[in-house]
Amino acid sequence: MVVLQSAKIMSLNVGTPAPLVHGKKEVMSGIVKRPVTEPVWLSMTNLQGDEQADLVHHGGVDKAVCVYPYEHYAYWERELNRTLEFGAFGENLTTQGAAEQDISIGDIFRIGEAVVQVSQPRQPCFKLSAKYGVPELPVMVQDTGYTGYYFRVLQEGAVRSGDELILVNKHPGSITVSFANQIMHHDKKNEEAIREILNVDALSGSWRETLMKRLGGISIDTQERLTGQKGD
Repeated sequence: MVVLQSAKIMSLNVGTPAPLVHGKKEVMSGIVKRPVTEPVWLSMTNLQGDEQADLVHHGGVDKAVCVYPYEHYAYWERELNRTLEFGAFGENLTTQGAAEQDISIGDIFRIGEAVVQVSQPRQPCFKLSAKYGVPELPVMVQDTGYTGYYFRVLQEGAVRSGDELILVNKHPGSITVSFANQIMHHDKKNEEAIREILNVDALSGSWRETLMKRLGGISIDTQERLTGQKGD
């Protein structure tokens, strides 16, 4: 086993749903996290003391842990013109040395007593807008590729701030989070690349479903261009 570029957890953050104002509405969100220094138990679905308000789009086995690289904080502090505290993007783990271009979907790491696997990039939602009062922030995050990513849990155990991310297994597919973001958000009709991502067995169910639908749409478009007829 090797340490990935001395990657470590700079801050471990948890939070429970609380009211958040979005436009003229109030929504419940668990995006506000607080750093904790004591060991926290990581189960198959979340960290102890951490909850999500929207269980349709957040949390679950494929998205048990949200990770965000600390390397991006300086950029966002300039863009938002404010100092950011750990957990600024609603992440559970603020990491150093494990950015999107360094991490592949399917990579397996040991963190403290737990073993985790990269499942998908994070897709930012409107609650980031609500937290910072910047309507375009989710699109900004998406366009930069500074999205962070999710872990699923393969082995439960205690983790804490300062733990190293020890690479147990590098996935042979080598589909980085950055590459997946590029195809999902920018090069949307790259059929070959979509198939490459779908070939990764560790890809989350939600991303697999989205890309399968997109691939089907591309196939239909191609058939219509070639034959002038709609596909079946």
